[in-house]
Amino acid sequence: MAMHVLERNNVTVTGLGGQAIVFVHGFGCNQRMWRLVAPAFEADYRVVLLDLVGAGNSDLTAYDPTRYSTLQAHAEDILEVMQTLELHEAVFVGHSVSAMIGVLAAVQEPARFSRLVLVAPSPRFINDKNYTGGFEPADIEELLDAMDSNYLGWSGAITPVIMGNPDRPELTQELSSSFCSTDPTIARHFARVTFLADNRADLPQLHTPALILQCAQDMLAPLAVGRYLHQQLPDSQLVVLDTSGHCPHLSAPEATIAAIRQFLEVARMPVV
Repeated sequence: MAMHVLERNNVTVTGLGGQAIVFVHGFGCNQRMWRLVAPAFEADYRVVLLDLVGAGNSDLTAYDPTRYSTLQAHAEDILEVMQTLELHEAVFVGHSVSAMIGVLAAVQEPARFSRLVLVAPSPRFINDKNYTGGFEPADIEELLDAMDSNYLGWSGAITPVIMGNPDRPELTQELSSSFCSTDPTIARHFARVTFLADNRADLPQLHTPALILQCAQDMLAPLAVGRYLHQQLPDSQLVVLDTSGHCPHLSAPEATIAAIRQFLEVARMPVV
């Protein structure tokens, strides 16, 4: 069973430290997206990388659309991986949709988490009364319809918007390749789960200290979303990185590493 869990999520473990730091990727991505950030923590932490079921080199046959019709199932997978590796008081770093997956997991089993790093998070992408998510319901429907009719064409159109940094086309190319290597049927299903999710009610239940890492210009998660999260999470810090796009771990890895380090070092300082 243990081996199956680790294979299912294509788990890799490196690093020398006693405390674990778990990195989880966003929609259309895989664990390779952390390669510019994760190695910086290997000297001090046990670095755990994984692919969400349905992504990267995970076990695609394990992707049951009924089970994965909510983000909760992915949170349960993360907890199973942590149980199998016997992780407690771990640092969790989640990008985009995986930030919310991490919140759900930490609410369910708080003892397994010491800190959460939420990179470009959004509890809801759709605007609501007194809430700015960044998109009108019609925008999201249009986006999902475009995915359904031509996934590869949609990938080519959306990745420059997600990545930002038009002066660095190699970043968009990498994201586009990742999107294109994702099984389109799974991607379409996971997109609906991601873009129609509403995890706002879960936020007040989180008692783990959290760092919200926001990009200064992000089409998918505007600054208003970061500010909302900061208000809703009782023990949180908001850091705005001076970069554009939705993937600072690719576009601004040094700034991302520095912000995470600072957040974790404050936690490790002894109380005088």
